[in-house]
Amino acid sequence: MIKIYTSPSCSSCRKVKKWFDDQKIPYEAKNIFGKELSRDDLMEIIAKSENGTEDIISPRSKIVQENDIDFDSMTISELIAFIQKNPSILKRPIIVDDHRVQVGYNEEEISTFLPRARRLAEQYCDPLCENYSSCPIAAKSKAA
Repeated sequence: MIKIYTSPSCSSCRKVKKWFDDQKIPYEAKNIFGKELSRDDLMEIIAKSENGTEDIISPRSKIVQENDIDFDSMTISELIAFIQKNPSILKRPIIVDDHRVQVGYNEEEISTFLPRARRLAEQYCDPLCENYSSCPIAAKSKAA
């Protein structure tokens, strides 16, 4: 299941949710300012981030700037506790699936969350093609 970590006032978060709704891809939306983010949620995000905290923490955050925080010197437990107390430091939206994390709304990169059969159909099948109705790739994309 895809999880999207959002905040209510974030326009990019609304775009991401609309994109997933338009693509009819199910997801679970999690408001970072709602119920405290769980340790498991944060561990998953950190573990799947290619560049660790650089990918998910905003250096422009007021809390980060005012306190000159060195995330590299924190233990994982300290980092998670800090994020739980200060969720506003997270960049958003954060999209997580079984294999990857994407931060922000990027029209090209978000397509990696499309089911494989649908991506193939979009890449190789033209709905105006005379063989489209009998194309096995197009059929898979319709079912996805």
